[in-house]
Amino acid sequence: MDIRLDEVNKRIIHALMHDARSTSAPMIADEVGVSPATIRNRIGQLEEAGVIEGYHANVDFERGDGRLRNLYLCNAPVEDRERLAHKVRLVPGVINVRELMTGRRNLHVLAVGTDTGDLRRIAREIAALGIDIEDEDLLQAEHYQAYQPFGPDEEKPQPLSDYISLTGGAEIVEVTVPRGAPIEGLTLEDAGRNGLLADDVLVVAIERDDAVLTPRGGTAIQSDDLVTLLSREGEANLEAFQTD
Repeated sequence: MDIRLDEVNKRIIHALMHDARSTSAPMIADEVGVSPATIRNRIGQLEEAGVIEGYHANVDFERGDGRLRNLYLCNAPVEDRERLAHKVRLVPGVINVRELMTGRRNLHVLAVGTDTGDLRRIAREIAALGIDIEDEDLLQAEHYQAYQPFGPDEEKPQPLSDYISLTGGAEIVEVTVPRGAPIEGLTLEDAGRNGLLADDVLVVAIERDDAVLTPRGGTAIQSDDLVTLLSREGEANLEAFQTD
């Protein structure tokens, strides 16, 4: 399943990377300006597409019961790297394996041991697989940070919008509808009649909660809708979707 990382999806990823445990769909929805159902639907799509691969607890094993985390910097033959990465995951105590594309030390193996003797046992089992351990060290701490380019930007126009330029000067715009916007509550036919939608602008889709609606003249725009516009002349005017 292919999926495009538009502004809504980026903000979802940023929020979940920041704190997946405490962040709820309504919290993200309030920040982004769409409904919680839309956020839940988008999260499901991101998971199904494999963009969000999973959610993991970050555990301080030393604080828990004095266990040690050790990072083994390893080298594996390139042709066997993927196979060995899967095999080393099965070594008791290994909790993370990273494959690097080029160079030596192309496998980074993170393991947890009860003591230094247990860490030596893990090292022997890694070496028995035909993996060379070039260096190792106890891990002091790990620090995580959400990917900032996917986060909110105060300089971006409100409401949240996303643009795709097409050949010939046309443009696709994805925009959320805030409560109180001039177009809220109007049908597309009325919006066009009142001059809120230019003649060269076509509404091609409306994402509402967990459904994607096919726009028709009688379709009314609601707050929290995620509306996709096609502007044949480019630079669509979004005043109808903005509040003061």
